[in-house]
Amino acid sequence: MNARYHEVVDSLRSSYDGRAAQRDARGKAPWKLAERAAFLERLRAQDCRRLLEVGAGTGQDSVFFQEHGLEVVAVDLSPAMVARCREKGVEAHVMDFLGLDFPPGSFDAVYALNCLLHVPNSDLPTVLDRIASVLRPGGLFFLGVYGGGTLTEEGVFEDDEHDPPRFFSFRGDEQLQDFARGAFEIVDFHVVGNGDNRFQSLTLRTGRGGPG
Repeated sequence: MNARYHEVVDSLRSSYDGRAAQRDARGKAPWKLAERAAFLERLRAQDCRRLLEVGAGTGQDSVFFQEHGLEVVAVDLSPAMVARCREKGVEAHVMDFLGLDFPPGSFDAVYALNCLLHVPNSDLPTVLDRIASVLRPGGLFFLGVYGGGTLTEEGVFEDDEHDPPRFFSFRGDEQLQDFARGAFEIVDFHVVGNGDNRFQSLTLRTGRGGPG
């Protein structure tokens, strides 16, 4: 039987609550900084001003976008992570992917880095639809996850450094893009790295918009 998000969300929340301090102390790899900067340039090119970060963690990326002139709202399922965001001066709320409590079209852009890999395939279309609904027409969505190559399985990673161990859903390149096309247009897809660090980067758009 396929996993469902409501079956794994409590465990994920506990796992991330317990690792907030450690994750906040980590630096970011240069390639992650490059991906983030490239998305910022797309946002500027399309005059995107209001951004939602889902799965925001401790808010490091939210702070970056806020410091570069965007109006940012952060959400995370972990109260400890949300507290870290607020300490940094970011508006932040405790929400999971299926409970994004914002009016339709509230944001020009959404940023999701390495968080949708915790959503089972059975619920990913619903989550993507929910994200699309809070974006304005032509709004941009950065979806970045580890996956593809040898990473194509779904389940709890028993050797995880987090406690309790987290659920992961890794998808092949075509599979992930097929999911994305259910709610978005693909502006860009590329891969960074390989092996267990293989990262799938997608920039997506709702409805019609200008050139990516």
